[in-house]
Amino acid sequence: MGHSHHQEKHDHSSHGHHHGHSHGPVEAKFNLAFLIAILANSVFTLIEAGYSYFAHSTSLLADAGHNLGDVLGLIFAWIAAFLLTKSANARFSYGFKRTSIIASLTNAIILLLSVLLIIREAIEKFIHPANIIPQDVMLIAFVGIIINAGTALLFMRGRHDDLNIKGAFVHLAYDALMSLGVVIAAGIILLTHWEWLDPIVGLFIAAMILWGTWSLLKNSVNLIMDGVPEQIEMQKVQDYLNSIEGVASVHDLHIWGLSTKDIALTAHLTMPNKKLSDNDRHEINHVLNEQFKINHVTIQIEQGDGDHDCAKESC
Repeated sequence: MGHSHHQEKHDHSSHGHHHGHSHGPVEAKFNLAFLIAILANSVFTLIEAGYSYFAHSTSLLADAGHNLGDVLGLIFAWIAAFLLTKSANARFSYGFKRTSIIASLTNAIILLLSVLLIIREAIEKFIHPANIIPQDVMLIAFVGIIINAGTALLFMRGRHDDLNIKGAFVHLAYDALMSLGVVIAAGIILLTHWEWLDPIVGLFIAAMILWGTWSLLKNSVNLIMDGVPEQIEMQKVQDYLNSIEGVASVHDLHIWGLSTKDIALTAHLTMPNKKLSDNDRHEINHVLNEQFKINHVTIQIEQGDGDHDCAKESC
C-alpha cells in the first residue's frame, strides 16, 4: 500500500509539472497585456482628472477616480499573475497561486467602492447641478472609450479560463461603457441643457457595473473559502470516481481552487480487489483534467478490510 501511494504522488507531481509548463507563453502574453493596460490607463486617468476641472464636470472627475481604482486593480492582478509563475518552496509548498484569488477579490471590492463613488457623485449632482462644458466632457470620455475598450480586448481570450484575467477584463469593459454613458449624456445636455440627465446616466452605469461585479465577488469569496469552483458539479466528479473499475466507494472527496485557474482534488477510494497501475492513475488524471479542468490530483487507495481505514473513521 505504501508503495502504491508513493507512486500515486509521483504520478501527480509529474502531471502537475507538465501542466505548469504548458501555460508559459500565455503568462508572458498577459504580462505584456497588463503592462500596456496599466500604462495607458494611468496616463489617461491623469489627463481625465486634469480636464475635469477645466470642464467643471464632477462626473468626469468621478470617472477619473473610477479609472484610478482600475489602475490599482490591474497592478494587483499583474503582481498576482507574476507570482503564479514563481516556483513552490519549503514554506509555500503550493507556490504563490492563491495570490491570484486575493487579487480577484480585491478587484471586485475596488469595483464596488467605485459604484459607491458614482452613486455619491450622482446624489451630489441632483442636489447641486453642475454647469458643465459638454464638448470637453464628450471629447475626453470618447478617448476613454478607445483606451478602455482597446485594453479590454487584450484580456478577452483569457477571461473564461482565469478569474483574475476576467477581473481585469470586467474592469476595463465596464470603464468603456461608463465613458460611453458620459459621452451620450454630455451630447444630450449639449442639445437640451437637461443637467439632471448626467446623474441619471451615472446611476444607470453604476447599476450595470454592480450587476457585472457581483458574480466576480461571489466566485472570489467562494475560492478564498476553499469552496468547490462554480463550474464544477461535485456529484458528477463523485459519479466518475465511483465508475472506475474496482472502486467500491469514494469518501473524503475535496475539490478547491489553488488559484483562479488551478483546481485541486483529494479523494479516498476503497478498492478491495484491485490496485491501480501507473497507467490507471494517468488515465484518471487525464479524465479529471479533460472533463472537469481539475489538474492537481491526489488519491489515497484503501482496501477497506482494516479497523483503522478512513472509511470507518473520521479522517
